[in-house]
Amino acid sequence: MAEHSGRVVTITGGTSGIGLAIAKHHLAAGDSVVIGSLDVTESTLGSLHLDPDRARFLRVDVGRADDVEALVSYTLAEFGRLDVMVNNAGIGDGGLLVRDFDHERMRRVNAVLFEGVALGMKHAARVMVPQGSGSIVNISSIAGIATHINSDHIYSAAKAAVVHLTKTASLELAAANVRVNCICPGYIATPLFGRDLGLTGEALDASVEVAFEVFSDMQPLRRVGRPEDIAAACFWLSSGEASFVTGHALVVDGGASVGNWEPERWRGHAIDLAMQKINKSKQEDSSGIEATTRC
Repeated sequence: MAEHSGRVVTITGGTSGIGLAIAKHHLAAGDSVVIGSLDVTESTLGSLHLDPDRARFLRVDVGRADDVEALVSYTLAEFGRLDVMVNNAGIGDGGLLVRDFDHERMRRVNAVLFEGVALGMKHAARVMVPQGSGSIVNISSIAGIATHINSDHIYSAAKAAVVHLTKTASLELAAANVRVNCICPGYIATPLFGRDLGLTGEALDASVEVAFEVFSDMQPLRRVGRPEDIAAACFWLSSGEASFVTGHALVVDGGASVGNWEPERWRGHAIDLAMQKINKSKQEDSSGIEATTRC
């Protein structure tokens, strides 16, 4: 069992994108991390340049109950406790139309996005409740709280379920001083963007750069969302500074879920246009009356 001075954090889907940024943030703060991911290989630790004394990896499919249980057990075997559980593993549903829903794909998406979160919470709670402390952070999406995001149907429904499960679970676990919150990221430039397009290898890496360009003007704050933005929010939610926060869905999206910066569509602008037309109509009517009088 390794010695450590900081907290012990377990993260699912932590070898790239948001999960990797969360891991690096915790490691920089002196915490130890255990990453569970399908992408884990023997070279993962070295390729990601993480501290071998405080970082561990385990190949995990969060859609399999035994794998999630094994991840938490591995965390305890390596570091002796579990302080923070981040349920982050993600997958897209391929953007299918309602009439084209594929049952097997639906089952897989639900297994990863919803059941994986539920299982992570279950096994984390089995450790945290007896120790009388802990923080669970679930990664949802603004697609789970707003329909104008135009995200995939099944993906959006699963993310909405994560938000609700976060809230109901927080009620139960609060008595044991275990906090449960979730984050709803907006348009974040990560490899998931390319994976949804079926890209792999160098094309997948290049898709992140494309996402940086495409996502930059999709929210009122005119810059792309970065994995580090979500990592900072996650770190805060799991920290003592957020000790009075539970059952909360923290939106980190540059304002995307509120709307977009389009003054030409504002109500005030519409009223101005209406008044212009009314005034123009009055002027035309007056001109007609004047012309008739002159005749």
